This record gives sequence, C-alpha cells and structure tokens, in this order.
Amino acid sequence: MSILSTVKEMFASSSTATTTDGSEGAYWCHDCNERIRDVDVEGTEPPTCSSCGEEMAFERSKGTASCAC
Repeated sequence: MSILSTVKEMFASSSTATTTDGSEGAYWCHDCNERIRDVDVEGTEPPTCSSCGEEMAFERSKGTASCAC
C-alpha cells in the first residue's frame, strides 16, 4: 500500500465520521466545560450541570471533524 493510499483513507474516514444513534448535538455548561450528548438525556427538559447546577445549553453538531459531538 502506498503512502498516498494511506493518507487518502485517513482523510476519508475522518471526514465521514458521523453518529448513527440519532444524536443531533449536545448540552453544554460553558462555565464548567461539562458536556452531555442529547441521546444520553432522559426527558425533554435541558439537564442541569452536575458541577454548578445551572441549566445546560443545547448546541447542534455541525457535522465536521471539529464538531463537539
């Protein structure tokens, strides 16, 4: 296998990394840097941060390699 093939495969796998569990984003506490994926939250209300008790903000994933999810 050539190095070009290896590099192509590496970029292809990183650019198509998506979830198949229905996740659309994550809840964040920006003050504490805590994150909970939306599929890990029960109910429809935003969760509270386990560190500070504040309501967490929902952010959608962008579908890029720099995505928080």
